[in-house]
Amino acid sequence: MMTENIFEVMLQNRRNLHAILTKTPKEKLLKIPEGFNNNIYWNIAHTVVTQQILIYKFSGLQMRVPDDLIAKFSKGTVPDGTATDEEIMVVADFLISTAEWLIEDYDTALFQTFNEYATSARVTLRNVEDAIAFNLFHEGLHIGQISLLLKQ
Repeated sequence: MMTENIFEVMLQNRRNLHAILTKTPKEKLLKIPEGFNNNIYWNIAHTVVTQQILIYKFSGLQMRVPDDLIAKFSKGTVPDGTATDEEIMVVADFLISTAEWLIEDYDTALFQTFNEYATSARVTLRNVEDAIAFNLFHEGLHIGQISLLLKQ
C-alpha cells in the first residue's frame, strides 16, 4: 500500500517539471550543451514515458501515452534537438495527467498483476508499489540532470 505522501511528492515533482517545461525558452529546452548527450526537454519527456513503462506496461496494462512518444523518449534514445510547440504542450499536459491517472488507478485497484523487472540500477521491481517507489527515484535523478542543464 502506497502512502499519500509518496503521491504528493510525485505530484509536486511533476508540477516543478511542468513549470520548467512551460517557462524555459524553447531554445534552452532543446539545446544539448557540450559534454551532455541530452537536453532538458528529453529529460522531462523521458520521465513521462518511463513512468508509463515501469508502472503500466509491467502491470500488463495499456500505456496512456502515444506509442510515438514512447519510441522517442524511452531509455536508450537520444534527442534530435527538435520539438514542435504542439509536442511540448502534449508532454506538459501528460506530466500532470499521468500522475493524476496513476493515483486514481492505484486507488481503484487497477494494478492486479506485475511482471518482475530488474532495473539498470540493479533494483528488482516485484510489484506496482516497487515500481512507483523506483519511479520517484528515477525522476529525482532526471530532476538533478535538468538542474545541471539549466545552469549551462
